[in-house]
Amino acid sequence: MSKERVITKTILIIGLISLFNDISSEMLYPIMLVYLKSIGFGALAIGILEGFAEAVAGIGKGFFGKLSDQKRIRIPFVRLGYLISSLSKPMLAMFTYVGWVFTARFMDKLGKGVRTGARDAFLSSITRNEDKGKVFGFRQGMDTAGAAIGPVVALIYLYYYPGQYRWLFFIAFAPALIGVMLTFLIKEKPVHSAPKVATLNPFAFIGYWKGASMEFKRIAIGFFAFTLINSTDMLLLLMAKSTGFTDREVIGVYVFYNIIFAAASYPIGHTADRIGMKAMFISGMILFAAVYLGMAHLTGIPMLYILFFMYGIYAACNDGIIKAWISKITPKDETATAIGFFSAISSILALLSSSIAGLLWVVYYPQLTFIVSGIGALLIAIYFIGIGVKNRT
Repeated sequence: MSKERVITKTILIIGLISLFNDISSEMLYPIMLVYLKSIGFGALAIGILEGFAEAVAGIGKGFFGKLSDQKRIRIPFVRLGYLISSLSKPMLAMFTYVGWVFTARFMDKLGKGVRTGARDAFLSSITRNEDKGKVFGFRQGMDTAGAAIGPVVALIYLYYYPGQYRWLFFIAFAPALIGVMLTFLIKEKPVHSAPKVATLNPFAFIGYWKGASMEFKRIAIGFFAFTLINSTDMLLLLMAKSTGFTDREVIGVYVFYNIIFAAASYPIGHTADRIGMKAMFISGMILFAAVYLGMAHLTGIPMLYILFFMYGIYAACNDGIIKAWISKITPKDETATAIGFFSAISSILALLSSSIAGLLWVVYYPQLTFIVSGIGALLIAIYFIGIGVKNRT
């Protein structure tokens, strides 16, 4: 008797959609700051713009995740979300008016909010419980492979066409559009039960906490605490830059990190299915602590690459594992709401986290930011060791 395939055609297509979408997004990541400055955005305006965009994404993940559960459909939300994000790419290059740029960034993040909960819930619904770590790890790996390819494409383009940023936004539209087209290859089985009455309150997802299981609450508290001490990855790159590494070395180590992250995601998801999500997540916390405490004492290139190798392994133990874990402990008709709730609160806390980290960096000294995060991760690992969860989760 042949063993049932884990990575089915549908799961592979979802992985390819993530790959092409992230190639598009990450092509623009290295030049976004420079481009916004070139069209007149100062540091304050950029901060407001990105903070606004992240808030939109966070609320969107909660609202549209709950709406997907209420409507009992997934793929229309996935398709619409990727389409909205893809259209934002050329918009950024068309005009340089402040309102237009805000609208484009709003659309990009809104698209992410529309698709995230529905996509992950659909992925969970077509995956056996014992394979969720592998499948979520595979999707995360494909997503991160795009994050490694995108900056390389951008660097090659800018090598031949230095300073010509606007055309890069049009080029980035191509892989994003491929991702949208691939969504039409996914078929969703109709649900025969009647949809629930949908609410248009954008904050209705917050009410999920009241009726959530105690296990979900215990896990979510630990996740949210970690979000508060896990500031933006840009601070890691900034620390490397401020220590004396060149722009090329910093970009190189960022690409290296994404390669490790992508390569490790599926094997780590496979291992998590065997040893449990809790054990794998705790391992990630310990690696995170080692990396952040190491960054506080950064010396040379070999150490930088060792730390970012470990950081890539940690990342593979984090995002995909968290979503697989949540999907295992929530009912099928609540999965999108649960993931949307988690993603929304995490996005809001991430803004606070980066603000706290920046404050520690400026008011005291940069190393303190990493020491606080490293010690915090160890405390969170101890918390997860102590909480009771179901076997194999």
